[in-house]
Amino acid sequence: MNGLEDYQRKLISSEEAIRLVKPGDRVAFAYGLEPNDLALALVGWAAETGNIKLYVPAPGRDLPWYEPGWEGILDVSIGYVLPVARTMMEEHRCDYMVSGLLWAEDPDVREPVDVLLIYLSTPDEHGYCSFGASLWDKKEAVRKAKLVIAEVNPDLTRTYGENYIHHSEIDYFVQHTPTGRVPGTTDILGRKTAGPDEASKKIAENVASIINDGDTLEVGVGGAAEWILQVGVLDDKNDLGVHSENLPRGMGTLVMKGVITNRKKTINPDKVISTACGGGTKEEMDFIHMNPIFELYPSKYVLDPRVIAANDNMVAVNAALMVDLTGQIVAESIGPMVISGTGGQLAFATGAALSRGGRNITVLPSTVQKGKLSRIMPHLPVGSIATVPRTLADIIVTEHGIARLKGKTQRQRAEELINIAHPDFRNELKEQSRKLFYP
Repeated sequence: MNGLEDYQRKLISSEEAIRLVKPGDRVAFAYGLEPNDLALALVGWAAETGNIKLYVPAPGRDLPWYEPGWEGILDVSIGYVLPVARTMMEEHRCDYMVSGLLWAEDPDVREPVDVLLIYLSTPDEHGYCSFGASLWDKKEAVRKAKLVIAEVNPDLTRTYGENYIHHSEIDYFVQHTPTGRVPGTTDILGRKTAGPDEASKKIAENVASIINDGDTLEVGVGGAAEWILQVGVLDDKNDLGVHSENLPRGMGTLVMKGVITNRKKTINPDKVISTACGGGTKEEMDFIHMNPIFELYPSKYVLDPRVIAANDNMVAVNAALMVDLTGQIVAESIGPMVISGTGGQLAFATGAALSRGGRNITVLPSTVQKGKLSRIMPHLPVGSIATVPRTLADIIVTEHGIARLKGKTQRQRAEELINIAHPDFRNELKEQSRKLFYP
């Protein structure tokens, strides 16, 4: 039987495929966007059978199980609190995988998966399917799951690197029904925004002032971090490189402009290295598609602090929700309520700290709630989760300036942070600082 015949033999309908799920099974989606046809088929089948455990690493589609009433039908756990799942999380109708992407995606540390539902391209002439705009742990997850069902879409992005798997490793295939969405072109966090505000533009300018020619960048998705790629502040830089978990919007454009060349990278020279690339515009995604400059590798490689640190002058830029006066960085919760995820932030903070010439830059607007609250706080709200510990805090940037914390005492750190807080809160922060650090 040749490859094409084998693939055709495995093609079944989404309804037939999902009926292979049995009550009590643990069903998991792979990281990245859920395959639409299989997800909808699972909704109908779960309503009929009930008692299915479901793990959704990165909730993206607005699916029925995020609404009340599905308890006992689908026992849902998630790996990242994206917008469609926030209400469910707040109402404690799902559980959360406490993790960082480096090891959360290791199938060996998770409950075994009975049925993996995954999104793939159709096989190419050699029989290989692409994982699309993100790889993360998908190849290993396929090889660990007891049964793998793939929804295939010929429009998925293809890249170089390790972003592929042979069709022989998949048990069944389902043809994707077009939805009108171009894969890999919508905002990865499901946000709607008209563009950066003035604070974000000023933060981007401040960050650009401490990025040097030849630096290798990681830029996080979300918050004020990604705007540094989109507002022109890096256009006069030369020979920047990229080793990043994702490629936010603007990264591909900087490659097109010749700002990012990767020529000065210590490892993987001349290559943009990431584990996902789905944050760009359609023009950027078309540019990335089968472009040999872009290589996707598993998160075990891309997020390994030892690999990150092997890049000299590694600069990590990530957003935060709040920072206290000792330098504890919170990026995923407000009090005990998780509203985001750790992602690769801690891995890149560690890697940048170990890199020769490396810098870990944390960005955040100075206030929230239309200026009513300071994001720089004397101490964190009770229950807050410190994403990056104070021992790895390095450079903090707001629209009001740059605070350098490495090598500073607690009092010196507090002074640095107060200087970049919003002026309306500086006196209060100084008073609180005296109580905390000047007994």
